[in-house]
Amino acid sequence: MSEGGGNPEAPQQRYVDLHMHSTASDGAVAPADVVAAAQRAGLSAIALTDHDTVDGVAAAQAAGASLGVRVIAGVELSAVDEGDEIHVLGLHLAHPEHIAAALDELKETRRQRAKLTVERLNSLGVPVTLEAVFAAAGEGAVGRPHVAKALVAGGWARDFRDAFDRWLGNGKPACIEKRTVTFEEAARLIHDAGGLAVYAHPGGAASRSVLEELASHGLDAVEVRHPSHTADEIARLAALTDELGLVPSGGSDWHGSPEGYRALGSMKVPADWLERQDERVRQRTEQPA
Repeated sequence: MSEGGGNPEAPQQRYVDLHMHSTASDGAVAPADVVAAAQRAGLSAIALTDHDTVDGVAAAQAAGASLGVRVIAGVELSAVDEGDEIHVLGLHLAHPEHIAAALDELKETRRQRAKLTVERLNSLGVPVTLEAVFAAAGEGAVGRPHVAKALVAGGWARDFRDAFDRWLGNGKPACIEKRTVTFEEAARLIHDAGGLAVYAHPGGAASRSVLEELASHGLDAVEVRHPSHTADEIARLAALTDELGLVPSGGSDWHGSPEGYRALGSMKVPADWLERQDERVRQRTEQPA
């Protein structure tokens, strides 16, 4: 008992954030600065999960070593399951170099998609240039947000939302379909690199039958906590994840915004979820070849 009859102070809950982006893809903050921001937010661990690239992982892990923040090597891939696009996080990549060659191929398809998008915009009377789009992407993997940035900078859209609503969103005039892999292919790439395959921000699409099917093709975990999920979805996904013997994950999907519904660490992902993932990785490592 503490002085005055109160209860002893409970240990402070530690939180992690297992879904974050940097300038290596479409984030606004450099990998090392992502880690510094995570430290300021009081996070004990993060996963850097840039789109189709692991280029930022080494710099983030070096920063984490000096700042006392654990940095999990990760990536975010787009996959197709029965015609529907789903996003797959690869977490705990023990050998990110094993996945780098395949990701380089995907990065090139992103460049080709950007080229086709610019050509489509030009045909629609919008004189944005490919050079402007690549400049917006810098060294990162180019994507639609970089096209949107070039449109805003050139005065052809008011803001990002306007750019997607008028030109780039799904079904809009300058939307170019991107090449994707199947979920099974994505899971295989992740497993070959020593990682866990996580269904990212599934929302209402993750029914029991869908999760069972994906689990049969290599799914390890479900992103239970994400800014796009309602409280009811979080509860349902947590229950299904446990019932199906998968492990939970979660993160803010942070792209660099200092505030808003995707604020850094906003999902309050408990550190014990990360411990459960670590245990799953250990179990896989100990399995006979």
